[in-house]
Order: sequence, then structure tokens, then C-alpha cells
Amino acid sequence: MNEDKALLLIEGGEKREEEESKVGPVHPMATLLQETDRLGALKKGQIIEGTIVYISSSEILIDVGAKSEGMVAGRELGRLDPEFLAELQVGGKVLAFVLVPEDKNGNILLSLAKAQMEKDWREAERLFKAQEIFEGAVAGYNKGGLIVRLGRVRGFVPASQLVADEGVDLPAEERKAKLVGRDIQLKVIELDRERNRLILSERAAVRDWRRQQKDKLLEELNAGDIRSGVVSSLCDFGAFVDLGDADGLVHLSEISWRRVTHPGEVLEVGQKVEVYVLNVDRERKRIGLSLKRLAADPWTLVDEQYEVGQLVEGTITKLVKFGAFARLRDTDIEGLIHVSELADDHISHPREVVKEGDVLTLRIIKIDTTRRRMGLSLKRVASADYVERDWTADYSDEGRAAKEEKPAAEVEAIEVISE
Repeated sequence: MNEDKALLLIEGGEKREEEESKVGPVHPMATLLQETDRLGALKKGQIIEGTIVYISSSEILIDVGAKSEGMVAGRELGRLDPEFLAELQVGGKVLAFVLVPEDKNGNILLSLAKAQMEKDWREAERLFKAQEIFEGAVAGYNKGGLIVRLGRVRGFVPASQLVADEGVDLPAEERKAKLVGRDIQLKVIELDRERNRLILSERAAVRDWRRQQKDKLLEELNAGDIRSGVVSSLCDFGAFVDLGDADGLVHLSEISWRRVTHPGEVLEVGQKVEVYVLNVDRERKRIGLSLKRLAADPWTLVDEQYEVGQLVEGTITKLVKFGAFARLRDTDIEGLIHVSELADDHISHPREVVKEGDVLTLRIIKIDTTRRRMGLSLKRVASADYVERDWTADYSDEGRAAKEEKPAAEVEAIEVISE
């Protein structure tokens, strides 16, 4: 024994004596039990992180903190994605699946492919429990639906869980083929690992996404805002407008300043519109909109443009038992011709004298801007009570222009006709 080795033995013995003086003598059996405990910590099916210590075409050795390195056999390397293999390097960290904690030769057998698969299944389980929306790329399709991969796990989207493309008139197989390679929103609606079954839904994802976006919009939206939208549907009581993330309702009374009996008279599905936000009900998740509030209220100018006794041109818009409604030319102002003002003789219904669409010369006999009402008369157009005033001249385009140029003091006063 040379002097160097003797010196090492002496130093080792002194160090061992120093350790034993602190914690007592270390029995060889205790050391073996410690190593066995570390090995025993590995369990079949466990996913652990290790450090790659060796890579070859036939095997990969990974330090997993046990008494020996874990080994990934060469036959598995051929099943791994080339891109994944290219990223592996000595000293790098990697997740591994424990196939065998210890075989008869004392080796720890690992799998990288199963680790990746297990990781993806766990991600699928997390998405399922959280009911989270995610994006997935369509990898293919078959007769029943679409194939979407969640990592290395194969998911299936049944045709019944797809969102129909509005306006796309294509056979089902062609529509599915067009989706290959595209990202779509999805939710996990069924998961069974034993049967290797992962069912996804685009319909549920889009429904939940719209609900989330609507909640977000409801928080951001305030009365008085002006938004752009598209008319999505019409019904008897109004029109629904898609604001991008949610639909709002334009009630029939808020479509126009003039009387509208059905939204189809003014709007059509797909039409782009600007809307005024009337109210936001966050509890009931409803949005009230208006079209007419973005236009000037014609009734604010009635007192300036019209006066009792004036002749006007009106179009009959609706007949009712008690009279006929007429809209004044080039305005949204409607007045009522009471049944008693249609003719000198007694009539039982307005249709005996007028019909919808008739364009008539009428006389204004009452203006009530507060209640937004105007009374008109057909029978008084030629009344002798108004001969002193040339209403026909005022009614003409030239007469209107001349009247607008006259100072208010020069406008001839007229007698107010009572009802």
C-alpha cells in the first residue's frame, strides 16, 4: 500500500469516526434499507421527471433518483414523434412513465410515449372536470364526425355536436372535409379511459363561449352607448340585433318615430344597423336597444313646421273602426282622420271613403305635441272657414321655401279650429 492510499484510508476513517460521533455508527443494513426505500418509491404507472444521462439509437438512460438509471428501450424509440426525439438531449429534463420499477436484472424500465399519453389524458380529465373551452385542430373526419387530437389522445366530435355553417349549402362530407386543419372551439362532454373514449362538442363550446361573452358584454355595456350590429331575427314585438357577443332587442316602439306594425316594414335579417343602448339588465341578462333614438324626433319640430288650419299631403297608412291614420309627406309624423272628419255624410267605416295607400290633401285641425297627436280632416279641405288663407300656396314646395324665409312676425295668424 503506497502512502497516498494509506493517507486516504486514514482520512476516510477519521471522517467516518467524526460522523459516527454525531449520529452514531452507520450500519451497512441501514444503507441498504435507504436505497430500497428510494427504489420502493417508484410505482408502476407513476409519472416522474428525470434527467437524461445517455442517448443512443438503441436506448435512453434517465436518472430518476434511484440506485440505477431508468432505461427506455430501443423498440419504443421508433414509436416516438421525430420532433419530440430531436428535442431530447443529455442533461435535459423529461417526463417518464414507470413500466417496471425493477425487473429481474434490477433495471428500471421506463416509457416516454406512455408518459406523454398519460399527461394528455390527465389534461383531458382536467378539461372535463373544469368544463373548460379549448381550441383543437381537426385532424380528420369519418362518416360520423370529426377527429380531433388532444396531444396524443384521439378525440371524436360527433356530427350532431358540430355547429352548422349558416349560409353554406354543401353536402355533409364536403363540409367536414373543409374543416380539416382548422382550429375549432371544443368542450369535453364524455371521457372513459378504459374504453379509450374521448367525446368532444363544438356546439357546447360555442354555446358556453357566447354565454361568457354575453356576460362580459353586459358588464361593459352602459345605457347611452352606440353600437354596430346585425339584425339577426324579426318577430311581432320587435327585432333582435346581434352585437357580436350577444343579442339585444329593439322593441317595435323603438324601431322608428313613425308607427310600425311589424319590424319587417323597416328592417330585414342580415341588415347592418347602428343602435342606441336604452338599458342593460344584468340580472336578467337582457339588452334594450333603439333605432329611432339615433334619429331626430320629428315631433320636436312640429310646432315650427305645421299649424292648425294648414293643408298637408298625407298617405293613408292604416284603417281602424274609428278613423284612418295618415303619414305626412316626407316625415314620420302620423295624424288621425277621425271617422267624423272623413265625409259630411255619416259613414260606418273609413273604408267607405279611403283605402290604405291613398295620397290625399288634408287639413290640420289639431296639434298636441305633448301627447304627440295630430288631428286631420278630409271633409274640411274645402271649408269656407279657411278661404282667407291661401293654404295651397303654402303646401307647394315653393310655398314651403317662401315660408321658411319669412320672419315669424310676417306669418299670417289664423283662427285655431276647435275639435
